[in-house]
Amino acid sequence: MTTDVTIIGAGLGGLTLARVLHVHGIPATVYEAETSATARTQGGMLDIHQDSGQPALRAAGLTDEFRGLVLEGRQAMRVLDRDGSVLFEQADDDTGGSPEVLRGELRQLLLDSLPADTVRWGHKVSGTRALGEGRHQVMFADGTAATTGLLVGADGAWSRVRPLLSDATPEYIGMSAVETYLFDADTRHPAGAKAVGGGSLFALAPGKGFLAHREKGGTLHTYVMLARPRGWFADIDFTDAAAATARIAREFADWAPELTALIADGDTAPVLRPLFALPVEHRWERVPGVTLLGDAAHLSLPNGEGANLAMYDATELGRALAAHPDDAEAALTAYEQAMFPRSAAAAAEGAHIHGLFYGDDAPHGLITLFTGGE
Repeated sequence: MTTDVTIIGAGLGGLTLARVLHVHGIPATVYEAETSATARTQGGMLDIHQDSGQPALRAAGLTDEFRGLVLEGRQAMRVLDRDGSVLFEQADDDTGGSPEVLRGELRQLLLDSLPADTVRWGHKVSGTRALGEGRHQVMFADGTAATTGLLVGADGAWSRVRPLLSDATPEYIGMSAVETYLFDADTRHPAGAKAVGGGSLFALAPGKGFLAHREKGGTLHTYVMLARPRGWFADIDFTDAAAATARIAREFADWAPELTALIADGDTAPVLRPLFALPVEHRWERVPGVTLLGDAAHLSLPNGEGANLAMYDATELGRALAAHPDDAEAALTAYEQAMFPRSAAAAAEGAHIHGLFYGDDAPHGLITLFTGGE
């Protein structure tokens, strides 16, 4: 390509795009607000799907390395009632199509696959502006700036690139997650470890529940889900870990102790994570020289698809740019025309699954889904 590619955001989507472009001999620069690859924890487990995340890794030439990251047995799942009884259980018999890896390890794999100077750390975007003729300027918080002929926003929910294309902003979905961890759980928290089992746990009721996953070394990673207004959470002082933990646990006072222990006995301070989404049909008119991928383009209700879709978007965009080396606009048009309906369908499906998780019939709708009834 005659135009350099500038990518904002060194998450899985942005790095996958940089890698796919690298495979095709197209240079790219990734600007990332974080100061280093280890500046913060990169989240928990990801199931990498057969129809999205795995094809992206094949296009990146990283399938063998990805397989080396897979944690065996983590595709097991169980659904518990609020009294701790098992309503549904499925073992990991190695036939599932969505192997589990740690997000941070997958990100590092992508980073290691790129030339050393690809990612520019410590570049927090303060704003963007159009310069005309498809060129844009990206301003950074340190006072520096970059000018680019092809700009890709892979910078997540609160994208600083999105305003170049769309006035849409994410809206609170009415539910938040409270994140916590238990470490060395088989020894120190055996009841919680037994409840979670070898893979993922779903303990759900209308408007609330526990989502937990077994990671490495006996680590249990839990999201406590509550459908409450943002003001309800604002009244909780999360700087007082003990008080915040106790307040969240009280919402599950009549639940089995091995479930409430996932929050009450947490080994880390609880972290509030409000959930937001863009409109299901979010799209924009073609603007020369700029596009979006992943959550920047189609942030939706959490349903296990976000990282996979970001990686797939990145792959399709990278392939389109490689297929149109002298016509970036043709590449962006082809990419967006395919991405819009794909992301809208995924967002609609996510809304449906969210209803099964936390709607009036929870958890039975989810069990029906798992058993093939939906």
